[in-house]
Amino acid sequence: MPDLPDSEARKDAPADDIDAERRRRRAQFLRDLAEARELRDRVQPRRAKTARLRHAMRMRTFRW
Repeated sequence: MPDLPDSEARKDAPADDIDAERRRRRAQFLRDLAEARELRDRVQPRRAKTARLRHAMRMRTFRW
């Protein structure tokens, strides 16, 4: 991953910058993950439907 700062630059950076970078990378990862899920759902609609039903059943039976 070329956009990651090296360890020496990270030591000099303030904690807020490190947290902001971590949040930015996490947000990018979650966007990529959602995009991959959408692609999989388009390519395998039957499997996606069963996964949705399983998830709904888990949420219905989950106790708070």
